[in-house]
Amino acid sequence: MENIKLENNKNLPKHIAIIMDGNGRWAKERNLSRVSGHKEGINSVREIVRLSGEIGIEYLTLYTFSQENWQRPRLEVNALMTLLSRTIKKEINELDRNNVRLQIIGNISELPNKTRNDLLEGVEKTKNNNGLTLILALSYGGREEILNAVKRIAEEIEIGKISSKDIDTKMIAERLYTSNIPDPDLVIRTSGEFRISNFLLWQSAYSEYYITPVFWPAFREDEYFMAINNYLGRERRFGKTSEQIK
Repeated sequence: MENIKLENNKNLPKHIAIIMDGNGRWAKERNLSRVSGHKEGINSVREIVRLSGEIGIEYLTLYTFSQENWQRPRLEVNALMTLLSRTIKKEINELDRNNVRLQIIGNISELPNKTRNDLLEGVEKTKNNNGLTLILALSYGGREEILNAVKRIAEEIEIGKISSKDIDTKMIAERLYTSNIPDPDLVIRTSGEFRISNFLLWQSAYSEYYITPVFWPAFREDEYFMAINNYLGRERRFGKTSEQIK
């Protein structure tokens, strides 16, 4: 594919979301532990965050740990939580220097206290930055997110704050974890799996999807720019015809 200049390209996706999949399979192919795969995956995170900031992506959401991931073996979950804490504490100063703002979406009350506190300290430290917004989806599930929004609306109806006639898509969107974040333009999934895994179900209604067979620990600059170039070659119609959007 012909390389398209990415830096300052006015057609770049404003928001890219990534389902980071394949750490375990990458490690298995090399006779390494699954945790080794997660550790190498952090190097991919570091590079993709850097590149996103350099070319002008405004929002980057990384599917870091799903609600379903709690069902994994306890040793792996504990190792992931420890790794997450260590990584945030190690990287947060660099993120801050690069004007990156950290945000978290998901049911973070389920996270271990130390992990949650380390993350919230990072959010607080970077809250005034105005460069790339890095969003980590942690203990996140799209169905629960929508369910929680519906419950909040039901509670507001019960106390007479709103009427059922007031309910519209804007009201629901305002009660999601992502109420202050634009919907993703491009969703990338690594490892070649063709499913959305309960990720940003509401928000990705009109997102462009890009699937790559590359495992996340091997997903670096070439693969990232290939995904963005592919996006730039698409026509986004949002239900309209080609003639209507020209």
